[in-house]
Amino acid sequence: MKTTFNNFNKMNIGFKYLNLIIMLIVPLLTFAQISPGDLAEAHSHLEGMSHCTDCHDLGKKVSNDKCLACHTHLNNRVKQNKGYHASTEVKGKDCIKCHSDHHGVKFEIIRFDKKEFNHDLTGYKLEGAHKDKKCEDCHKKEFIQISDIKKKKYTYLGLDTKCTSCHEDVHQNTLSSDCLSCHNQNKFKPASNFDHNKAKFTLKGKHADVDCYKCHIKTQKAAKDFIKFKGIEFQNCTACHEDVHKNKFGNDCAKCHNENSFHQIAGLNGFNHSKTNFHLTGKHIKVDCKKCHTKKLTDPVKHNKCYDCHKDYHEGQFIKNNINTDCKECHTTSNFIGSSYTIELHNKTKFKLEGAHMATPCFVCHKKTDKWNFRIKGDKCTDCHDNTHKGHISTKYYPEENCTACHTNTRWSYINFDHNKTKFELLGAHKKTSCKDCHFKKDENGIELQKFKTLKTTCIECHTDKHAGQFNKQGVTDCLLCHNNNNWKANKFDHNKTKFPLDGKHKNVACAKCHKPKTIGQTRVIEYKLKSYKCESCH
Repeated sequence: MKTTFNNFNKMNIGFKYLNLIIMLIVPLLTFAQISPGDLAEAHSHLEGMSHCTDCHDLGKKVSNDKCLACHTHLNNRVKQNKGYHASTEVKGKDCIKCHSDHHGVKFEIIRFDKKEFNHDLTGYKLEGAHKDKKCEDCHKKEFIQISDIKKKKYTYLGLDTKCTSCHEDVHQNTLSSDCLSCHNQNKFKPASNFDHNKAKFTLKGKHADVDCYKCHIKTQKAAKDFIKFKGIEFQNCTACHEDVHKNKFGNDCAKCHNENSFHQIAGLNGFNHSKTNFHLTGKHIKVDCKKCHTKKLTDPVKHNKCYDCHKDYHEGQFIKNNINTDCKECHTTSNFIGSSYTIELHNKTKFKLEGAHMATPCFVCHKKTDKWNFRIKGDKCTDCHDNTHKGHISTKYYPEENCTACHTNTRWSYINFDHNKTKFELLGAHKKTSCKDCHFKKDENGIELQKFKTLKTTCIECHTDKHAGQFNKQGVTDCLLCHNNNNWKANKFDHNKTKFPLDGKHKNVACAKCHKPKTIGQTRVIEYKLKSYKCESCH
């Protein structure tokens, strides 16, 4: 029995070793059946049985969806119907028909006959000089724009169809990115597609024969040769041509000349006064020539200043350094009434127009009589405005009657005075009180009187003493002993600081039990100053 048991144990150990051998051999046999060979280098990270379903569906062929789930850039282009894989030759085919794997690490998954490849199917047709280029000339890493694709050892993805993705932008982003609007694919020079007559400056007459580089001069920009095509000044002839007339007749040469010949002068039906040093504008256009040219029309006429012909209406008010200021600084030839003198010009004087002064008509200050007066003496507020506070406010608060110590020129009712500079600091509800509530009072006749220097700082100066003088001490009632500036509640009153502290049951007794209404003089008030504090006075 013992021998049989030992034999059985030996058999059991043998089965264990056999199972272990089977467990080691079967996966190897299974893998040999499933994997026909090593994956290409690009897919080598997917080796092993645990990755089979990354590409294969169980029991089925390689899944296109799983291919495109990894190759996201290609997937996006197919969805956008772009590129070779969206062409009729490829669309609908299984990926594995062109890109099979398991043929070894060095196997090229992407392979095709470059000479026979139809590049039109990519959506970018090779034309002109592009036909003679090798694939490697364009499909290289430095031209790839997308960083993830740029990491690949080699790829035909990631190129942009813009010319500047492969070619240097010699125009340095100053012209349109559509190079074909000027150039063709055969040669960069000349720009055969460019038509100067479609530009803002059309070439007419002699301009058609001028060499391009006469106007478009080669310079340096960003340390490179650069020819400026955009932003060339052409509004006036003088941008390119010398004004031999030194601007005597203005900068519009076309008024007299044309593009065919500088010596061809436009015919004159009548004399154009604009060709002289004095252009006729406004009311001057209708003036009879003889009004100014009193002798011969060809005799020189003094005309540099308006008062060479016109009387100085302002009688020398604008003489500076013994020279009379010209009328045109304020007036135009359209109409002498009114002024073109601006607020900006006024602000260059000693008196700047700010706040409400900007909206004040000129005549309010400058025509207080029948004549205009522009030389106003003084720049203080009281030179124009009445000092309504004179004698009422101490001069230390507005030295030299300077109203801006309290007021602004934006609005007279807006006060910016710092009341804390006075003996009465504004606290609590006083901060919200307007100045007029305290400083302007009406007398018995309804006449409003000012009180600044004469205004006392005691509470009863402004407020009615509702206690009819009960808390008067030496002629002064100090309300702040009980009240504060925030509200009228007696928050500061402490009964225990009075002659009758509240003890025991007295603490819970209502005030009205002891302090009852009483008539003092003609005023009905609550009596707080009791004459007696004996028990029998209340009990």
